[in-house]
Amino acid sequence: MADLTLYTLTGPSRGAIARWMLEEVGEPYEVRALDRDADEHHQRAYLEINPMGKVPAIRHGETVVAEAAAICLYLAETFPQAGLNVPVGDPRRGAFLKWLFFGPSCIEPAVLDVAFPRKETAPRGAVGYGDFETVMKVVEDGLKPGPFILGDQFTAADIIIGSQLRWGMMFGVVPKREDFLSYTSRLEARPALQRQMQLDGILKKPA
Repeated sequence: MADLTLYTLTGPSRGAIARWMLEEVGEPYEVRALDRDADEHHQRAYLEINPMGKVPAIRHGETVVAEAAAICLYLAETFPQAGLNVPVGDPRRGAFLKWLFFGPSCIEPAVLDVAFPRKETAPRGAVGYGDFETVMKVVEDGLKPGPFILGDQFTAADIIIGSQLRWGMMFGVVPKREDFLSYTSRLEARPALQRQMQLDGILKKPA
């Protein structure tokens, strides 16, 4: 029995982010795929894992971690041999943490507000990300040095930023700018991401 367990959903979900990270880490893990149609992620057994009723979550021994960015950071630090972390003391640590949490804190809410508009536009200062165009410009500028968000090293932050951009462009919400397309193309060449897409395709329920 593997020491790592991933909790995800049948069908597309944020669980794909954690699975990509696990594939990059290379440690054996088990998958507990919750039935979306049966609302299994809102039933008591899973709510004991994550009271929010959201995926992904992982169990590592006795440790449970929820929230995609937290999972990526936990795995990067727990398995440093994978080279996905920027350790404390490295001057790039600040940028690593910034981008790791920029995805769920800024990109995702900005994209969702465009995909599902509010009846009334919230004041810029009332939303954590400010405005959509600023978020896109910050990411675009951050990618320009390349090839990855921190330069030559691929890290857990790329899994978070890359997942947000790929999802947003797939659904036509994030603009298909040249820097976004070339960045995500480099990510999609990674064997771990290719495995994640294949494995999560297996979890899709037949129509």
